Amino acid sequence: MDLKEILGKCDHTLLSPTAAWAEIREVCGDAIHYGCASVCIPASYVEQAAEYAAGRIPVCTVIGFPNGYDTTAAKCFMASEAVEHGAEEIDMVINLGWVKDRRWEDVRREIEAVKAACGGRVLKVIIECCLLTEEEKIRMCEIVTASGADFIKTSTGFAGGGATREDVALMAAHTGSGVGIKAAGGIATLQDAQDFLRLGAARLGTSRVVKAVKAMEE
Repeated sequence: MDLKEILGKCDHTLLSPTAAWAEIREVCGDAIHYGCASVCIPASYVEQAAEYAAGRIPVCTVIGFPNGYDTTAAKCFMASEAVEHGAEEIDMVINLGWVKDRRWEDVRREIEAVKAACGGRVLKVIIECCLLTEEEKIRMCEIVTASGADFIKTSTGFAGGGATREDVALMAAHTGSGVGIKAAGGIATLQDAQDFLRLGAARLGTSRVVKAVKAMEE
């Protein structure tokens, strides 16, 4: 797997709560330069980033992030506003409390509502694997497949655990065709990136892969 192929699967990400425009602009510039799949940034900077990117790379943002317990109406508003401001991809966090309560239909309906609010843009559903049992992970693979979302995503990176090889393999075994897998959180090296892609991930949420490539060029 060559470097260009790996970078082309990366959502180059900056979601720090203290991220300022100068840092976000740099991340956007690096994502464009290295041919990443998208740049993933806070919603408050989407409009500015979309203007800066000027169509050179898709802008992605997160909603219901990182805890997922916003109301469905709030998540739908965040998604539609982000799209209006130029986001082409939306990563949403599920309501994890509903999962623990086994409110499966509510979880599915919320994903469907957010997908509708995306207006045809890409929706990735973050299930926060480190907080779920294996049974819950499998059920979420089935629900995300049934919901019409485009991707299922392992993690926010903010809940004490990121992507694992075991979780990506589990997702690959239980997610239906037409739904991509995004591994995110803790992807630090090119070897990590290759491993996740070979296990079935179609996207990688990471900041460190591009940083590793930049370091190689110095």
